[in-house]
Amino acid sequence: MSTHLEDIEQDEVCELSCNLDDMTPEQLGFALERLLEGGALDAYTIPIGMKKSRPGVMLRVICRPQQKGEMVAILFRYTTTLGIRETLCRRFLLHRQITAIETPWGTVRRKDAYGCGISRHKYEYEDLARIARGLGCSIQQVLEQVERFASQTHRQEL
Repeated sequence: MSTHLEDIEQDEVCELSCNLDDMTPEQLGFALERLLEGGALDAYTIPIGMKKSRPGVMLRVICRPQQKGEMVAILFRYTTTLGIRETLCRRFLLHRQITAIETPWGTVRRKDAYGCGISRHKYEYEDLARIARGLGCSIQQVLEQVERFASQTHRQEL
């Protein structure tokens, strides 16, 4: 299967990163929460080795280019970094949409992705976890029930 890159949805993102070796895991978690609440597309840490053989983490933030000023401010406010690196990147995307499925246990959102001959879906963790807590069962059990319900409903619509 040959696909031309110009046929695939693309956009540009800004990747901001800094290395940290003097923050507690709780402080790092708090900074990640602030970044995601501030609109980051993604934020995560990568374990690294730093100078003087100290273990540390690289904190990486992916955001839209127009958001980088706000993300830089959040990084300086909530981390101990003295400097932030920036890289502009092009990314390739599958087309995405959110489908809300009404189930006997409440609404469950599903991310549908497609393109390049690929089609996949994933149910929203928060919705599955809410139902699992309410029923006192595992997320896997809820997922199996939701998928069974969705496939039966889809068959009836055909």
